[in-house]
Formats: sequence, structure tokens, C-alpha cells
Amino acid sequence: MDPSKAAVVQHELRNRSGCRVKFLSLGGIITSIEVPDRLGDLANVVLGYDTVSDYSTDTAYLGAIVGRYANRIAGARFILDGVEYRLPANNGRNTLHGGTAGFEKAIWNVTVLHDADESRAVLTHVSDDGDQGFPGRLEVTATYVLTSANELAVTFEASTTKPTHVNLSQHSYFNLSGNPNQDILRHELLLHASRLTPVNEELIPTGELASVEGTQFDFRNATPIGARIDNPDRQLEIGEGYDHNFVLDQEANDSLAHAATLRDVSSGRVLEVHTTEPGIQVYSGNHLTRHMRRSGIALETQHYPDSPNHPEFPSTALRPDSRYFSQTVFRFKTD
Repeated sequence: MDPSKAAVVQHELRNRSGCRVKFLSLGGIITSIEVPDRLGDLANVVLGYDTVSDYSTDTAYLGAIVGRYANRIAGARFILDGVEYRLPANNGRNTLHGGTAGFEKAIWNVTVLHDADESRAVLTHVSDDGDQGFPGRLEVTATYVLTSANELAVTFEASTTKPTHVNLSQHSYFNLSGNPNQDILRHELLLHASRLTPVNEELIPTGELASVEGTQFDFRNATPIGARIDNPDRQLEIGEGYDHNFVLDQEANDSLAHAATLRDVSSGRVLEVHTTEPGIQVYSGNHLTRHMRRSGIALETQHYPDSPNHPEFPSTALRPDSRYFSQTVFRFKTD
């Protein structure tokens, strides 16, 4: 990494089978996940850059922890308990991934522990009251655990001094081929999601929970990502591909549920995503510029976009007498 960014430290998790996860103290950014193919050959299956400077100027949130609010908030504002809060508009009129200086820009405090079965990293960050317009002093802990079963468990916890909104996610882009110069259109995707949240021209949810039945968004059976991505469809035109929140069939709670399976037939690598979250944003890398277009897919477990302005959606409000908890497990296998 770029030695001129001395404040940024790269850390590594490893397990006894040779898998490795590398990440930065900057934004908790995961720069590399090395897992085996069906022949046992290791390769990095997430998109990344070569230098810290590249990450510092990145606009695609590669590998980052995104927050305080993952995804979009319409009009860069929300009302909570009768008080209006104004946020930075960094995506047209809207706020994306927490604003102009979200959690991806923060230097997190990191502690790494290794034992015979797993490696664990505990990352902490304090977001002051008023940070990016959000109320409350938010104390956040993110935990990365690489297990002996080739699972990367990502857990977020947070507490606040005032009522606020919180929605955190891990924003890695996966390419299970291990070749970032190859697109992910032949990867097969399965989603345990019978509905999605359609969006308007600004990628803001309309409030509808629409069935995927008979649409280009039905991944209830494993389907190549590229099979329908360029078909005539207004929602696909708006996103220039998939950039949509899918409503998971499992209700959100503290128990993990199987949300998605991604498979690269050529290498035999398989990724299962298990989460406590009610939604998953599927972004097919339609606007990647520093990597080949559609060379990675983000599977962002989350609450729904713009929930602070949609009381009919599962709430993202966090109050001082409660604690935020979210967990996602990325399970790597081969077939």
C-alpha cells in the first residue's frame, strides 16, 4: 500500500486452510479475500486497488463499511420525532451511503486476534453528534471473523445518545472467477426474495413491495446475472442493470437466514450469504469506471433504502435505550 498514507494500516486475517482476508483501517475496507477454487487454487474474489490513494479517491465504495446509512435517503433529509434533519446531498438531490464523508472515509481503531481456529478483528469508530447531519453520538463496533470453515462473518453493533437512524452494510464487489478483467454476467445468482422495492428515476423506492413473479428480477431459481440484464424493462433502464433492493422472504431478526447464493461455474467457487437483515441490495457494477463495467457484483445486506421516509418499511430508528445489531456471514464453498 502507498507508504505516504502512514495513518492507514493494512491488517490480515488467515485460517489454517490458507484463506486470507486483508482490510484497511481506512473505512474497514476489505481489499482482498483469497479462497480456493475446486482444484484448491487460491485467488482474490473481491475487486480492489493497489494503493491507499486509490481507495481515498474511490467513488464506488469498494470493500468499505458504509454508513451511517447504507444506500439512499431521499431529498437528503428525514423527520424523526417531529424534528427535521438535513444531510449532505452527494447523489443528486439525495444522500448516498451516509453523505460526503461517511464511514468509508473514517480511520477505524483495529484490534486483531488469532487462534488455532479463526482470526478476528474488532474495529471501532465514534461518529459525533451532528456528523453528516445525523443526530446522536454513535459508537460503532464492526467485527470481522474468518473461520476455519472459510466463512467471513461481519457483525455491526452500535449505540446512540439521541434517537437517530442507522443502517450499516459491507460493500465488497465479488467476482468469484478471481479475474477482475472478466465480467460477472455468467455468475449464477439465487435470491430468497419474492419481492423487491421498485425505484423512481433517482433510484429512490416508490414505497411499493412488488412481486418478482414473471419479471426480470426473479432469481428464486439460480439464474445467470446476464441472462436478462439488458432486456427491455423500465426498472433495468433506470439502474442500467441491477441496482435494486430485494425484500428477503425471512423476516428481519437476530437469527441468520439464507439470503443469496452466488456461483461461478467455471472455477467452482460458491458464495452463500446469510444475514439477519430484511433486504439485500444487488448492484451489478453497472457504473464501475476504474474496473471493467460489471466486473463485480455487490450483495449489500441492509434495511431498505430511504426507510427514514417510509414508515411502512421496517424501521431503522435507533434510540438510546436500545442497541443496533446486524450480522452477515459470507460462506465460501466449492462444487
